[in-house]
Amino acid sequence: MNAASFVDECTVHVRGGDGGSGVVAFRREAHVPLGGPDGGDGGDGGSVVLVADTNVTSLVDLHRAPHLRAGRGGDGGGKGRTGARGEDRMVPVPVGTIVRDTDGTTLADLATAGRRAVIASGGRGGRGNRSFANRFRRVPAFAERGEKVEESLLRLELRLIADVGLVGFPSAGKSSLVRQLSAATPRVEAWPFTTLTPHLGVMRAGDRPDGSPIDVVLADVPGLVEGAAEGRGLGNRFLRHIARCRVLLHVLDAGTAEPGRDPVQDLDVVLGELEQHDPALLERRQLVVLNKVDLPDAVTMAGLVRDTLTARGLEVLEVSALSGEGLDRLRYRLGELVDELGPARDLAAEEGTEPVVLRPRGHAAPVRVEADEDGFYRVVSDRVERWVAMLPLEDVGAARYLQGRMRRAGVERALVAAGARKGDPVVIGDIEFAFDPELDDLPPEEREAVLAGEMDALDDVGIVVGEDALVPDWSATEELP
Repeated sequence: MNAASFVDECTVHVRGGDGGSGVVAFRREAHVPLGGPDGGDGGDGGSVVLVADTNVTSLVDLHRAPHLRAGRGGDGGGKGRTGARGEDRMVPVPVGTIVRDTDGTTLADLATAGRRAVIASGGRGGRGNRSFANRFRRVPAFAERGEKVEESLLRLELRLIADVGLVGFPSAGKSSLVRQLSAATPRVEAWPFTTLTPHLGVMRAGDRPDGSPIDVVLADVPGLVEGAAEGRGLGNRFLRHIARCRVLLHVLDAGTAEPGRDPVQDLDVVLGELEQHDPALLERRQLVVLNKVDLPDAVTMAGLVRDTLTARGLEVLEVSALSGEGLDRLRYRLGELVDELGPARDLAAEEGTEPVVLRPRGHAAPVRVEADEDGFYRVVSDRVERWVAMLPLEDVGAARYLQGRMRRAGVERALVAAGARKGDPVVIGDIEFAFDPELDDLPPEEREAVLAGEMDALDDVGIVVGEDALVPDWSATEELP
């Protein structure tokens, strides 16, 4: 796989399908002159769903086509017919894909095959007029529009999942080892940074006592240099792939001819970069191999540094990727280490089988009211804004329904608490209203003042309210001539 065909991070533009609209319809049947409302609901919009697929190894397809859309829901029909649900957009991604918000927050981790994440939900279908009929509203003449959904940006990041990750300086022989140990065929050349993309290879590493085979997945990661964690070289782009490896295999070049370099120094640099990237990486099981012992100078160097490395508590093996010396021992030792760690954690089983569903921010947040300098009161609530956008407020019945719904949701109380009073402009979404609160929502002293004002108005027209009120005697009224 060349660099052009391997992409391990990309930004996608996702949008679920809009919901279908409900309809206004009435029964029209013979001998039923006053048929009731029977307008059906609109169908929900489709969703954009990521699916972890073992047959996908890169995010290159999403990098080239980053706009993902789902289907729109169908409109409702007469006779209570519900519109069709919009078609979902199923998008296969590599196992190990992480979904992040634009601010870097992790939203979903597709770490096991078959794991799903709904990254853009479809809009809700609007209700037809049949859904609004009740004993107080017998013949509703309005229906909801389908919910419109907005586009969002998400960041996808791939972290390869492997049992053993090979780390080391460029040209230490990591790709050659993967070629010899597995069926993978990474590019091998005689210059640094030949490996530009991570490679995975599967290695058969012996059998367990019960006869079952031990298969080990190897990850060949581009070489690290000093300063990689801060962006130097190519390693900073691929350090993330080491995070999922359970065993770290340090490949040290025992035959390097560069002045001032030796295997111990190289190991210290690599360990420092790993610690800077993620200190937890140093807690993984680690194995050191001194490569290129087919060279006389490498044999001498291995003899000089072996005791230093083992004194640190490291297990050291000497191998040659060119001649094959020591590879069988390395293969079986890696199999033993992986088998000792047991099977990898089944993240899907721990998290449950239900797909992850990403919700818009503020989806279930309480109603918030913001007052601006111009005297406008803005209601901030995804839920309430959706109600306003979906209802045809030019219809009196729809406007009354919305007013009752907002009062039950505490919107009027929130406005009063923010200082809004009768006649003040209120903005919800793109619609501006004149506020007309219910008396019960006002503070007690203001409610009493309003009631007192109403009583004064009755006095002005000659009507006395209270125990001293005079009741006219209509029976004593003089007969008109």
